[in-house]
Amino acid sequence: MFKKGTQNEVFNDVETIIGESIKVKGDFNGNGNIVIDGILEGSLKTKSNIFIGEKAKISGSLEAIEVIINGSIDGNLLVKSYLSVGSTAIISGDIECAQISVEKGAKINGKIKMSGNLSNVSKKNEEINESEEKSE
Repeated sequence: MFKKGTQNEVFNDVETIIGESIKVKGDFNGNGNIVIDGILEGSLKTKSNIFIGEKAKISGSLEAIEVIINGSIDGNLLVKSYLSVGSTAIISGDIECAQISVEKGAKINGKIKMSGNLSNVSKKNEEINESEEKSE
């Protein structure tokens, strides 16, 4: 979705948009593409892609297939494929991804771990979570 180039193409396929004037709190799980231009306090996990605008502020962890970051994130990232860190991005947290690009001016404070294929990691985490839920 994101590798095609323009932001208009990103918006054609979006399931959820958190606009600039919106502040949400909580942990969210989804299947579709997500655009965040506002404030998110909590974790976000999707089976698709996330676009984070320049004015966005996130306090919590993110998990997705591909992520483009231009805003501020205070939390860990698990990106199964490609992570693009724009020049206005500020990341305070650990990153695990398969591929990464970082533009000049971006700020990253945390560890970066490069892994070949992270889809297996997510499947193992889902299996652990399901078994914990069943035991409760």
